[in-house]
Formats: sequence, C-alpha cells, structure tokens
Amino acid sequence: MTNEEIITKINGFLVEEFEVEDSVIVPEASLKDTLELDSLDYVDLVVLLEGNFNFKVKQEDFTGIVSFQDLYNYVIGKVGTPTNAAV
Repeated sequence: MTNEEIITKINGFLVEEFEVEDSVIVPEASLKDTLELDSLDYVDLVVLLEGNFNFKVKQEDFTGIVSFQDLYNYVIGKVGTPTNAAV
C-alpha cells in the first residue's frame, strides 16, 4: 500500500464516520477541531485505525497526533510501505 493509498483510505473513513466534507481535511488542519472530536470520538478513531490497518494503537503514541499530517505519518510509520514487493 502506497502512502497516497493510505492517506486516501484514512480520508475516506474520516469523511464517512465524522460526516465532514473531504475539502476540510487538509494536512496542516487540526484533527480535533476539524472533526470536532471529543473523548469518545477519539476512541472511535482508534477503532477505525486498528480495524482498517491491522495494528494496535497505543495511547502514548496517539497523544502527539495533532494535525492530519501527524495522523498520516503515524499510520504510514506503522503500516510501512513495502520496498521490495514480489511481482
């Protein structure tokens, strides 16, 4: 999965789950403010990430995520991009 595919997937479920326009999801925007997240919404977001990308989110990892770019970087770092995929 490429970085672009990861970002597209994240944006897709954020638009659907949090009922926002995709145009408001820009890398430098605040995740909390843009999606109007409360503590229960953060739990929903963690569940979505874990379900869509098959990794476990640790609370301490997630506390530093402020912008959408932070979220993208976190997921890309967890999922990784295969460098030598067999064809």
